[in-house]
Amino acid sequence: MLGLAVQMLRFRKGGFAATFIALAAGVMVLTVCGLLVESGLRYQGQSQRYAEAAAVVAQRDLTIAGPKMFGEQESTTLVLPEPGTVPAALVQRIAALPGVAGAVGDRSLPVVAMAAANTPATGHGWGSAALAPYRVVSGAPPRADGEIAVDGRLAAAGRLRPGATAEILVGGTAQRFRVSGVVEAPGPHGGKAALFFTDTRAALLDPRPGRVDAIGVLAEPGADRSEVAASVRRAVTGTGAKTYTGDELGLAEDPAATAARELVTQAGGAFGGYAALIIGFVVAATVGLSVRYRRRDLALLRAIAATPGQVRLLILGEAGMLSLLAAVVGVPAGIAATAWIRGELVTRGFIPDTFALRAGVLAAPAVVVAVAAVALVSAWIAARRATGIRPTEALGEAAVEASLGGRVRAVSGLVLLAVAVCLIALTGGLDGEAALGAAVSMLYTFVLAIALLAPWINMAAARLLAPVLRTVWRDSGYLAAANLRANARGMVAVLTALVLSVGFGGTVWFLQDNLERETVDQSRAGILAQHALVGAAGLPASAADEARRIPGVVAATGVRRTSVIVPMAFEGMAVVAQGIDPRGAEQTMDLRVLSGRLADLDGTSIAVSESRAQSSGWKLGENARLWLGDGTPVTLRVVAIYDRGLGFGDVTLSNETLAGHTATGRDDHVLIRTAPGADTTAALTSLAGRYPASAVTGTDRFTGELARDLAISAWLNKLLIAVLVGYAVLAAANTLVMAALSRRRELSLLRLVGVTRGQVRRMVYAEQSALLGVALSIGVAIAAVTLSSIVNAVAGRPIPYVPAAGWIIIVGGTAALALAATILPIGRVLRTRPVEGIGIRE
Repeated sequence: MLGLAVQMLRFRKGGFAATFIALAAGVMVLTVCGLLVESGLRYQGQSQRYAEAAAVVAQRDLTIAGPKMFGEQESTTLVLPEPGTVPAALVQRIAALPGVAGAVGDRSLPVVAMAAANTPATGHGWGSAALAPYRVVSGAPPRADGEIAVDGRLAAAGRLRPGATAEILVGGTAQRFRVSGVVEAPGPHGGKAALFFTDTRAALLDPRPGRVDAIGVLAEPGADRSEVAASVRRAVTGTGAKTYTGDELGLAEDPAATAARELVTQAGGAFGGYAALIIGFVVAATVGLSVRYRRRDLALLRAIAATPGQVRLLILGEAGMLSLLAAVVGVPAGIAATAWIRGELVTRGFIPDTFALRAGVLAAPAVVVAVAAVALVSAWIAARRATGIRPTEALGEAAVEASLGGRVRAVSGLVLLAVAVCLIALTGGLDGEAALGAAVSMLYTFVLAIALLAPWINMAAARLLAPVLRTVWRDSGYLAAANLRANARGMVAVLTALVLSVGFGGTVWFLQDNLERETVDQSRAGILAQHALVGAAGLPASAADEARRIPGVVAATGVRRTSVIVPMAFEGMAVVAQGIDPRGAEQTMDLRVLSGRLADLDGTSIAVSESRAQSSGWKLGENARLWLGDGTPVTLRVVAIYDRGLGFGDVTLSNETLAGHTATGRDDHVLIRTAPGADTTAALTSLAGRYPASAVTGTDRFTGELARDLAISAWLNKLLIAVLVGYAVLAAANTLVMAALSRRRELSLLRLVGVTRGQVRRMVYAEQSALLGVALSIGVAIAAVTLSSIVNAVAGRPIPYVPAAGWIIIVGGTAALALAATILPIGRVLRTRPVEGIGIRE
C-alpha cells in the first residue's frame, strides 16, 4: 500500500497541495518558535572582559520562594530589571580562598566619551583589566585620579591618543581626563567599549557605595579551576549572588545578555504554545478534509477487497510522506525567517548584536516529529469512518454527507459557550492582569466553542439565510441554501479558521493599539509641566534644584524610570515604576490620586496604581513588600493610590528610595512647570547647556517620543499575531480551494440538467457570501466582546479604540482572500465541459 500511496501523491498532486501547504507552513512557523527558544536557552552572551576569570560572582536574577508542593519548595526565578550588585566585602573573603590568586571587584559605570559619542562605552576600575586580561598597546595604565585608559575601539572612534585630553560624561556631568594609554583585550570584540579609571576614582563615581557589579576570580597557576569555582560557590551561599563559570561568563559580564535570553525564550515559548494549538487544529482539519473528499477512491478500494488495515496504511503513508516533504520545505524556510527576525530584534534594540542563532539541532527535529504526529493521528481518525463499514456499503456510503456530529460534541460546545459567557461577567469584575488573563481565556473558550458547534451553526445559518439568498440570487440562492445545509459539516474548518483569524486578530492586535493609546493619553493628560529637560546620559539631582531657582519656574521634578518586582500569586512579576522627587510633584504631574496624598511620599513609602493595589492586595496605610530593580527587598508604606498607572507606571517611589539601586543613579529627565506668561526660554536653554548631551523639549514632543517607544515595544507582539492570523486565514483559503476543486462532478451535473454557467457562478457567490457573513459576524462579535472587556478592565474605557484602517485590513483582507480562494478555483472548474467534468474522479 505504500507504493500505491506514492502513486497517489504523484498523479494527484492537486488533491494533496492543500495538505502539503498546511503542513509546510506549520513546520515553518513552529521552526521559528523552536529556534528562538533553543537559541535563547543556549545563548550565554560573549565574554571579553572576564575571559581570564575562573569564576565570576554576580547577581543577574532573583529567585522568589513559593509554597511547598508535594514536600518540595517551589520557586520562581526572574531576570532583574536593573543590574544587580554584590557586597564589596565579599572581595576579601573570596581572595582568601585556597587556589585563588586574586579577586577583583568590577564596577560598570555608564559613560559617554564626547569625542566618540556614538560608541557605547562603560567605565571600570583599572583593577578589573586583569580579568580579560587587557594589555597596554601604547602609553601606560591610569595611575592618577585624573587619568583614564581607553580600549582600541574608543581610541579609534574618538581619535584619542596617550597624552590627549578627553571629556567624559559620567553621572550626568562632564569631566576632563588625560588619556594615559590605549589598551586591547584578546579575543573577539563584543559588547560595549571599555574605559578605565583608577580604582579609587571608579569607587567615587559609583552611585552604589559598598557594592560592586561583579567579582572576578583569578585562579593560581596549576589550580583546579572547578575546585576554585566550587569553593567560591560555598563562600557566597546565602548572599543572593550566583557564581558563573565557563560559557556562562558572558551572562555575568553583560546583564543585557540575560535579559535578551529571557525575552527570546519567553517570546518563542509563548508564541509557540499558541501557534501549536492553531496549527494542530488546521493540520487536523485539512488532513481530515483531504480524506473526506477522497471517499469514493477509498470506497472503491474497499469494494475490491482492500482490507481496513490496508486502507489505513495507505492514508497514513500519504500523510507521512507529505510530512517529510513539508519538512524539506518548512525547516529551511523557518531558519531563514528566524534569521530575519533576529536581525529585526537587533535593529530595534531588543537583543544585543552578539546574540547568535543556533542551527536547530534540537528544535527542527522536534517540530517535524510533532507536526508529523498530528498529521498521522488526524489521518488515522479520518480513516476510521472510511474503513469502518462493510465493503458492499462503501460506495453508497461515500455519496452520503456526514452527520452534523455526535451528542458529546454538541454538549461540549454548549458547555464551553456557557463558560465563555460567564467569563464576560468575571472579566468585568476583575482588574489589571487578572482581568487580562480572564479575557484571554474567554477568547479561546469562545473560539473552541464555535469550533465544536460549527456544524449546527452552519446548518442554522443556512436555514435562516435561505429567504435572503433566494431573494437576492433567486434560483441560484435556492441552490446555495441547499448546498450550505447539505455541507454544514464540511465547512466546519472554514468557519472556525475565519472566526479564529478575525476574533483572535481583532482582539490581540487592537489590544496593543489601545494600550499604546491609553498610555500616551494618560501621560499627556497627567503631565502638568510644559517643559522637560532630558539628558542622554542622565541628570544629577542638582539639575532639578537649579531649575527651581529659575525665575518663573513654579516647580521642577526629577524623574527616574525603572522597574520593580512585585509578588504575584505564587511568583513575582516585573512592573514599570518611576522614582520622583516629591517636592512639588503634584504641580508637575497629575497621577489622578484616588486616595492618599502624593506629597506624603518619602524614602519609606510608596504610591501605587489602583490596578496594582488590587492585584497585589495592597491597601492605603498598609505595608507593601517588593523588590527594587536590582533585587533589593524593601517594605514600604502605601501613602497614595492613583489611577494613571499606564502613563506613569504601576509603582511610584521617592528618588531617595532608589538611591544606589539603579544603573545610572541619575534622573532620566526633569519635568519643569512655569508660570503663565513667564519667559524662561533663555534660562532653560542655558540650564541644558550646563549638562552635556541634554536638551529642553516641550512635553508634547516628550509624549510623542513615548508613543514611538511603545510602538517599537509592541512590534514583536504584532509580528507574532500577524503570523498566527495569517496562518489561520491561509488555512481557510486552503480549505476553500480544496472544497472548490472537489466539486467538479457536482457542478458538471448541475450544468447537464440545465443550470447555466452564470447561475452556477452566482450560486457559489451566494454560498461564500453567506459563509463569510456568518464567520465575520461571529468573529467580530467575539473580538468586540473580548476587546471591550479587556480595555474596560485595564483602562476604564467601555468602548475600545479601533482604527478604521486596522479593521479594513483584517476583515477586508480575510474576506478578499476567502472569496478569491473560491472564485478562482470555481472559474477553473467551470472552464471544463460538463460532459468531461462528470467523468472526472473526485
